[in-house]
Formats: sequence, C-alpha cells, structure tokens
Amino acid sequence: MTDITEAVIRTQVTVPLRFGDGYTATARVFTFDGLVDGKEHLALGLGDWRRAIARSSVGGRPPLVRPHSECLTGDVFGSQRCDCGPQLREAVERIADTGGLLLYLRQEGRGIGLYAKLDAYALQDEGMDTYEANVALGHGEDERDYTAAAQMLIALGAERIRLLSNNPDKAAQLIANGVKVEEQIPTGVHVSAANVRYLATKASHTAHTIELPLAE
Repeated sequence: MTDITEAVIRTQVTVPLRFGDGYTATARVFTFDGLVDGKEHLALGLGDWRRAIARSSVGGRPPLVRPHSECLTGDVFGSQRCDCGPQLREAVERIADTGGLLLYLRQEGRGIGLYAKLDAYALQDEGMDTYEANVALGHGEDERDYTAAAQMLIALGAERIRLLSNNPDKAAQLIANGVKVEEQIPTGVHVSAANVRYLATKASHTAHTIELPLAE
C-alpha cells in the first residue's frame, strides 16, 4: 500500500441537481485541502450517504462510489463521441438510490487536458484510436492518477467501497492507496454510432468491462 498524505474537508454545501431529462437529486458537495495534485476535485454525497458510510465502518455493506473523470464535451455539451455524459447521469441515480459518493475528478481527456483531448479527436478523425492519438501527441495512453480520489474517500470515512466502474485501473489504484474495493460493479453500456469504436477500443485495449451488443 502506498503511503499518502492526509486530506481534510475544506467546505461542504448542499446543491440541488437537475439533469436534462428531468431527473433530480440532492447532493452534499465537499471540497478538500491537502489533495496531492492540487486540483479542485469534488465529492458528492448522494442518497443516504451518511448511513452508508456508517454502516460500512462497522462491517456492513459498503457505499457505492464512482470516480468520474471530468468530460466537458460529454458531461456538459452531450457529445456522442464518448459515453461520459450518460455514465454521469446513470451514476448519480444509482448512487442516490443506494447511498454513496460520486467523485468528480478534474482529469479531462484521461488526464491530458481539454485542448489536447480535442487535438486527439482530430487524430482520431484521421484513423487513430483514442489511445494511439494520446501517444502521438506525446502523452501517456491514460495519465489519470487516483491518489487524490483515495484521499477524498479516506477523509470522508469511506475506506471500504463498492466501485461503480468498468475500468480495472481505478480499482487497482484505489486499492494501492488504501481503499478496500469490496466489489466492482460495471456501468451500463451507452453505445451510439459515434462512440462504438471508442468503447470497443476501451474493452479490447484496457480490459474495461463493456459488453457491446453484437452487430446484426
């Protein structure tokens, strides 16, 4: 296990949420001091998150947690080139139903930033896949680091979790940083004509648990 510095809660405030399809939820939004990367990540407590964490602390069922990497194009503008927006919407409802936390992580473009992500899109339009494009730009295939996510969970008392994610790297990094991942639960498959190649590449290249429908 990696030794990580302690983060502390900086501010917490209640924020009502409303999505484009009319779904509403209420989140307790946390900010932090002491995060290792110095970024402004957020934790959203959804549903009966307090009870879920308290239950876990005495050996009960852990809270459902999704670390969600920021995606301006998908989360805000509804881009069809990825599945980020639908995953965010799905995660909020599933976590609110059972009680848990959504970590909104400022790691645009798998950690390479917004402009570089759009540069990568241009290379994908020329035939590269999402990972090849990042590498061609001089970046790693995936530069995301979940140390800060682990710090946030530990600061909130959520040291045992059920992880809502298709990405095995998230589980591995959280475990390495002291969070016990009791179960990994895949998200739904949000496929469109514009993102099917992107999803297939994630499944084949980095072992994401994505079951794509068979073509007829």
